[in-house]
This record gives sequence, structure tokens and C-alpha cells, in this order.
Amino acid sequence: MPQSNEEERQSLLQRAASDARPSYSSSSSRHARSMSHDNNSLLSRAGRSHSIGALGGTSSLGTFSIPDLQVAGLPKSYSVAANGSPGYFLTPTELGRLELYKEVPFQAVHGLQKHERSISETFAQYAASQSDLAAYKSMEDGHNNNNSISNGKESNNNNTDRRSFTSATIMDELEFDASVVTMPLVCAVLCASACQFIGGYNLGVMNAPAAVVFPSHTTLEWSLAVSAFCLGGPFGAVAGGILADSRGRRGALLLCTWTFLIGGLLQTLALNMVMMTISRFIIGFASGFSSVLVPIYLGELAPPTLRGMLGTLTQFAMVIGILVANLLAFPFANEKQWRLLFAVTPVLSVILLLLAPFLLESPRWLLGRDPKSIKARYIVKRLRGLRYDHEVETEVGHFVMGSSAQNQEMKSTTEVLKDMWKRPKIRTLLISALVLQVGQQFSGVNAVFYYSTAFFEGVIDNPLVGTTIVSAINVLATFAVLFLMDSCGRKTLLLWSSGGMFLSCLVIVFALLGYLGNIWSLFALCSYVSFFEFGLGPIPWLIVAEMFEGKYVATAMSLSCQVNWAGNFIIGFIFPYVTAYLGPYTFAPFAAILGGVFMFSWTALPETQGITPEQLLENMTRSLSQAVYEPNRDSANQLDEEWHKAMEQLQQEEDQERQ
Repeated sequence: MPQSNEEERQSLLQRAASDARPSYSSSSSRHARSMSHDNNSLLSRAGRSHSIGALGGTSSLGTFSIPDLQVAGLPKSYSVAANGSPGYFLTPTELGRLELYKEVPFQAVHGLQKHERSISETFAQYAASQSDLAAYKSMEDGHNNNNSISNGKESNNNNTDRRSFTSATIMDELEFDASVVTMPLVCAVLCASACQFIGGYNLGVMNAPAAVVFPSHTTLEWSLAVSAFCLGGPFGAVAGGILADSRGRRGALLLCTWTFLIGGLLQTLALNMVMMTISRFIIGFASGFSSVLVPIYLGELAPPTLRGMLGTLTQFAMVIGILVANLLAFPFANEKQWRLLFAVTPVLSVILLLLAPFLLESPRWLLGRDPKSIKARYIVKRLRGLRYDHEVETEVGHFVMGSSAQNQEMKSTTEVLKDMWKRPKIRTLLISALVLQVGQQFSGVNAVFYYSTAFFEGVIDNPLVGTTIVSAINVLATFAVLFLMDSCGRKTLLLWSSGGMFLSCLVIVFALLGYLGNIWSLFALCSYVSFFEFGLGPIPWLIVAEMFEGKYVATAMSLSCQVNWAGNFIIGFIFPYVTAYLGPYTFAPFAAILGGVFMFSWTALPETQGITPEQLLENMTRSLSQAVYEPNRDSANQLDEEWHKAMEQLQQEEDQERQ
């Protein structure tokens, strides 16, 4: 081959593997560019469905083969081709799902949606590039004259357009998991969310009836009763992790519900403050249990693309529980009916126990005990709405591979912590996560949910109205932050959050000192809670889920949970004394702590939004370095024809519109 042709051939191959900007030389290319700029539009999805769906989805593009994959428990059908030859053969969508299982933690965490989508987009870009490169290699192998090279140049003009088209098609199939919601999954979400609702309800239920529940109680007795909830939390969190591993996720969830029932009955029937304090400890134990178990249970039932959304739903359940506790206080927070407020917990617990037959065990837990488990396969089939055994086996393989990637080789928590501390980057993230957990609790936000009614006495005419308004604003802020998390960096949100809370605390102090009207204290408290939900509320947990390697997530999350509950207990116990001693300056210590959090976030905290798309693509390319892409040559020509038909149809429609 002449040297000039060889250079042209190499240039074509290089451009096929790169992300160079397209050269639009035709109307059809302009249409492709328009589609690539709005890949999520209904028209674009319909076009892709027409051109690829009819050919069997992304399986028509080709398959990835991964040699020498040694993972214990991997199903044989996952590693044998249809003709019986050894190997690991996956379609682009199947390999993409596998990457999601490996990279997304098996936990439902509020705000994780962006991390999930970043992984999907990165894989779609990677797979489309591999498909494009394979197409050019095929062209080069089949043609060896100057005319073919010229045709190759013309074809290369649409190179990036087609890559965008293929990438969007893969994204469509990867995101399809999020639209498949089966009844077993719905039932699990409802029960798990109900547990979080009960936890949130009991977080706020002691706020309004302080003056009517055993009115002769002392400040110490009431502080102990309120903070006993937080004292039980860390013990419940530890027990939750142990029992979830030994009794299964479903069994542990039922034990958690029984604990809620026992604690709720004791609280409803309490004869004195001692029984009230004991019952609060038991309910706090169950809430700590739930805070660890629910994210794990839902994360192991749901596909990776749904884990962030389910984490958000459980967070909503908790803040709505706080709001409902305040709303029910209007009719029931009186000397004759206050026990009805506490009766909500046992009633909901009984309903959850009645729904127990509809709850499924975690397939990941079953496969961890027995990779050949028939029960696990039956559950996977019901959870995903699958029809064929080979689909079930593929999904089981994803569970096994994902668990293997995220399992920690070291057995003890101490060994894991030592390993984390030896690695500078991980050590910095761990310190940051723990500092933010301390800052989250010592910002005083839970003191608002525990004691805001007492805080508003003498400030506004009806303190319960102020408490309810603050709780409603908390729910709205939890919803609003979903839009900010997709567009703002985590560090930026933390700076705005801590800075906004700091200024809100100053306004509260000035209002209580009389420099501003009393109504300003209500506005400032609503602002304070809103800024909390924008950053300091969810981000300390997101740091763990997004930034830590999968094998460290469980340990980092457990340690963060313990620190969080400890801070919660301290604030719940000391706030009445802080109010008594500092009076109008009650929020001054919180302002000082928030100022410290702001400075820490500004000077010492790394950007925790996650690694850049370029880094993620580089890591994924490295991890899939052994994967070999084999294009489906039988359907490649059909795919070209269908793609060009779609472009021509769009061209005709545009011409008609111009006329």
C-alpha cells in the first residue's frame, strides 16, 4: 500500500477512537447533530428505537468478550457462549449494567442519582467508541484501494454523529432499569420507607406535647427522655449491621419492626417519665437499626439506576414523618389525648408486620451464602420482571461480580480503618466525612426538631404554628435540593449551606435581642433549615457513597453513622440547658460552629462531586482493558441502513416544514 494511503488509513483509525468534533457536511449530518444535542427528547428516543430496537437492541451492535475472569460463584451460563465455547460474552448493555453494579454502592443514598448517570454516560461513550473503532477496522480489512480510503473519509465525516447516536442508544437501554418497577420492589420500598417515616415521626413527636406529658417533669427528666432516642441510635446501628448479615435483610427488617412496636407500646402506655425514657431508648434503637438496614436492603433489591431515587424517597419519608408529627399535634397535644400521638408508632408497626409476607429477601445476601441459590434466582426474576432463565442468570452474574468488586478482603473493621488511614487520599476523605458529620449535628438543626415549640414560646402567638411551618419548609427544601445536586459541586453546596445557616443564626440572635421583629426569627429559622437541606444535610453521606472505593463504603458509612448519632445525643440533651443559660444568644454557639465548617470546607475540603468524566473514562478503560469487542457483522449493514433511513426521514420532515 502506498505510504500516503497508509497514513490516511492510520488517520482514520485514530479519529475513530478519539472524541474529535464532527465535521458536518450534509443535511443528514445536521439532523444527527440536532439529535445528539437533545438525546433525551421523545423524537430522538423514537428514532433510535426504530433504527436499533427492531434489530434486537444493542445486541445487534456486537458483544464484549472478557477472558480469564476468575470470580467465585459466577454462573456457568454467564461465562459460556451460546455455542458452548468458553469465555465471557456480554452485549454492550449487559456490560454497562455490570459496570453499574460494580461502581454504584449497594446502598440507597439520597442524592446518588448524578453518580449513577455519570457512570452510565461514561460507559455509553466507551462502548460507542469501541463500536466505532471496530467498524473502521472492519472497513480497513475489507478494502485496500484508494477509492475505499476516499469512501472512508466520507464515512468519517459522520463518525462523531454515529458515536453519539450509538451512545444514546446504549444509555436508553441502561436507563430502562429505572422504568421497570415491579410489585415486589414497590412493596419493599413502602415497608422500608415506613420504617424511615416512623423514625422521622419519633424525631419530632416530642416537640409539641412537652407541656402536657406528665406536666410535673423537670428539665433533666424531659431532656433525658428526648435524648434517649439518640442514645439508642448508635446501639441500633451496630445491631442492624450484625443482624442484617446473620439473619438476612428481610429478617432484620422484621426484627426492627417488632422493636418499633414494643417501644411504641411502652411509650403510649407509659406511667411516668422513667417508662417514657426507656421507651424512647427502644424506639431510638429501632431508628438506628433502620438507618443502617433500610439503605442496604433497598440498595440490594433495586437496580443501580434506582438506588439514588429510592434513597431520596426514604429521606422524604423521614422529613414527612417530622411534619406529620407536628400536624397531629394540633388535635392531640393536650392533657387528655397526648397518648394518641404516641400510638401512631405501634399502629404503623402492626401494619408493617401484616405486610411481611410480601417482603422478599435480598438476592445479594442469598447469593453471598450460596451462589447456586434457587431462591435468589426466583427473587431476581420477580424483582426485575424477567421472563427467561438466561436473563436471570445474567442478572445473577451481575450481582456476583458487583459484590466481588465491592467486598472488603480484610475481615475486621480495625484492619479496614488501618488500610484507609495508610492511603493519603482516602484518609483525607475519611477525615472530611467525619468532620462534616460533627458539623452537621453541632450546627444544632436537630435541636430545632426537638425543641422548636419551646423556642417559639413568647416569640409568636402559637408556637405550634411556627414549628409546623419550619417542618413544611424542611420538606420543600428536601425536594428543591434535587435540582441543585445535578448542577452544583458538592463543595459549592456545602459553602452555601454553612454560610447561609451561619447568617440565619445571626439573624435569629438579633431578633431575640429585639433588634429585629419577632417574625424575623421565624423567617430566619425557616432559612436555617432550608440551607441545611441544601448541603450540610445530605452531602456528608454522599461523600461516602460517591468518593470512597466500594470496599470501603460500608466501614466509612458505619463510622459516620456512629459519629452522627453521638452528636445527635449531645445536642438533644444539652439544648434546654443552653437555652436556659444563654437566652437570646442560644444560636450563637451554632453560628460559631457553622463558621468553622465554612472555613474547613473552603480551605481543607477537596471537591467531592466525584472524579471528572475524563478520569472516570480512563479508569473504566483500564478496568476493561481485557475486554475485546466483536462487532456483529451480520447486522452491521442493516444498522447502517436503518440509521440512514432515520436521517433521511428527518431531512424530509425538515424540508416539508420549510415549505
